[in-house]
Amino acid sequence: MVEKIPQHRHCENCGKAFIGEGKFCGESCQGEKENKLKVKKRQLMIIWLISAAVIIGALLTVIL
Repeated sequence: MVEKIPQHRHCENCGKAFIGEGKFCGESCQGEKENKLKVKKRQLMIIWLISAAVIIGALLTVIL
């Protein structure tokens, strides 16, 4: 006989299987995921700002 696995989901943060609603297995995983997203957004914003500064600096040196 084949043993069936109950219907479940996997947590978006840790990947652990859980039964229930939502995308996360608990509040702590949801908080961790939100913190990781904040850090990634901040890093992306810094990269965009540095890129813009480099492009503006290059344009100013070409014009002047």
